Amino acid sequence: MGRNESRLGELLDSRDYCKLHILEHYIARIMGSGKAPGGFRVFPIGVVGNDETGKRIMGEMSAAGLDMQFMRSDPSFKTLFSVCFIYPDGSGGNFTSSNSAAGSLNADDLRSASRCMAAAGSRAVAICVPEVPLELRREFLELATHCGNYRACSFALGDIEEARNMGLIALTDLLALNQEEASALLGSGSGHLLNEELLTEYAATYTATHPALRLVVSFGSKGAYGFEGGRMQYSPAPVLQSRSTAGAGDALLAGVVCALAAGIPFIMPGDAGKTFEGRVLRTGLDFGVLISSFTVTSVHSIHPDTEMKNLLSFAEQQGASISESIRSACYESE
Repeated sequence: MGRNESRLGELLDSRDYCKLHILEHYIARIMGSGKAPGGFRVFPIGVVGNDETGKRIMGEMSAAGLDMQFMRSDPSFKTLFSVCFIYPDGSGGNFTSSNSAAGSLNADDLRSASRCMAAAGSRAVAICVPEVPLELRREFLELATHCGNYRACSFALGDIEEARNMGLIALTDLLALNQEEASALLGSGSGHLLNEELLTEYAATYTATHPALRLVVSFGSKGAYGFEGGRMQYSPAPVLQSRSTAGAGDALLAGVVCALAAGIPFIMPGDAGKTFEGRVLRTGLDFGVLISSFTVTSVHSIHPDTEMKNLLSFAEQQGASISESIRSACYESE
């Protein structure tokens, strides 16, 4: 669109959510957050506005099983707002407010969760995603490091260079990026899109020289790659008629986190196969691609019917089978 251009668009009955909400909704639903005393718990840390949108979002998060004790409302700002656009082929993007309540997150908010993070230690996964300021994200990752938590991150395209310069990549155990974001990290910066072959070569080299880092790179409808210690696995996505790709990358990361928390291996480098049909899903990357693929069958960025039985049924409908390791982990989480 040009600077002075206006266009008409059809207003859709679609619900979009921020990255934190999408990720933690899926993790809470799949892992049964709050269903059993002493069981898996999901704690969002963030800020919404003291407005109707903020109240509705807080209610939805609580209903999904998230523990809301570290969330607060700020009457000085509006709840994070995005104008989302979707093209006829299902692709799209958004414009997100930079002066929302999310940006008022502060060090005291992080410190309020520190006792919980420290008590969980290596059993905790600390997830760090936009739209809060990078300085606060670094403070959160440093706190997670001090507490011995496993650290998972994603960054928007515009964050990549600054995040690398601030040392945030070095404070990350699991990094999830799309093709554009990974190209900015591994190539010549933003605006230079690497093709699949070159990007996977660079990613393998990067993780070989950063052995503590696991890297997930999404290639949209093609699926995703996982990299660890210079080794690689490709997990193809099923061929689908997408209704919306919004939230698919966040769902991918959520699935990988769930699998790792349940003891499923991240990748199996020798696991071959170019199509989803006929594939045995056995790794965290496979599970992430499964949830991501299921997500795009909904017009909403959080699929309202996400639960384990529906995911397993969806995989089988698309011609894949579920390994015994994933099935047993699912039963344990139930």
